Amino acid sequence: MGRGVTLRDVAARAGVSSRTVSNVVNGYAPVSEATRARVQQAVDELGYRPNVLARNLAAGRSGQIAVVVPYLDTPYFAELLQGIIRAARVQGYNVLIDQTDGDAEHEKMFLSRGSQQLLFDGVIFSPLGLAQSDLAARDPALPLVVLGERVSDGGFDHIGIDDVTASREATEHLLGLGRRRVAAIGDQPYRTGEAAQLRTRGFRLAHERAGIPVREELIISTPRFNRSDGATAMAHLLDLEEPPDAVFCYSDLVALGAMHTLAARGLRVPEDVAIVGYDDIEDGRYSNPSVTTVSPDKRMIAETAVERLLKRIGNSTPVPGLEIRAPHRLVVRESTVGRRAAEAE
Repeated sequence: MGRGVTLRDVAARAGVSSRTVSNVVNGYAPVSEATRARVQQAVDELGYRPNVLARNLAAGRSGQIAVVVPYLDTPYFAELLQGIIRAARVQGYNVLIDQTDGDAEHEKMFLSRGSQQLLFDGVIFSPLGLAQSDLAARDPALPLVVLGERVSDGGFDHIGIDDVTASREATEHLLGLGRRRVAAIGDQPYRTGEAAQLRTRGFRLAHERAGIPVREELIISTPRFNRSDGATAMAHLLDLEEPPDAVFCYSDLVALGAMHTLAARGLRVPEDVAIVGYDDIEDGRYSNPSVTTVSPDKRMIAETAVERLLKRIGNSTPVPGLEIRAPHRLVVRESTVGRRAAEAE
């Protein structure tokens, strides 16, 4: 399909210049919607495919972007990476993936001067070991899109969800069910634990709005958002003199670990303890019971991250940094309302 079709062929079919076709295909300059539609129709009819390698060589680019995440064994990042890879592939870009394990020095390597010698044109970055101040020391020439909770300083784009609002809504759901001893698993009260701290803020805000005091002993810190941390924290909560009747978990993996401990102790979810997770990973949809969760729009995050990064790569002049909020929703499932009510949702 499209073998041998040239830029000139598309220009002749659309009745425009070859430069106009190039501008449409590569997004180099503004083109009217009518012209863009005519060129795109010609592209589709002829099956034209741009020579991505030649384009990148001419522009001095590698045709590759880096995606840097803390952990590859976390389903949230695995699902997000799938979306990023698909979006980049459509634009003719390959994706290099690196796992940092939250190591600050390793993460700094991707932001330093000379980082592009590692053969990528820009970075989609979800830092864990770096604080906001570390991002300010990056190579200013590096095209960068940041995911998570680090706010843009105007020189890069930041894409995330409103963690405070999402966590407040999750906690309000539990309080609205009549639960009064609501615990939180996942707080991280240290320099790089911004995401967890925002979720704790939302947890507290929901209690404040409801006029219900927060039980401080029910807020449990964890080093990571994984199953074992959730299981251990849940065991600690159940050993309290007054254990919780509901738990807001800062990830679905934490929720799955907590549910494992509850089952081992002979307790029922949600009858004895209701559980809410965060991330809407596939495992939570198929667990028994299925997990009520905060669902960020991962597809929008992935596609927007690629779009913004390629815009930065393709512009010779600096592109103003944007703060982009991805939508989220609370997906109510069996772990808070039971099987029958969940089926009626």
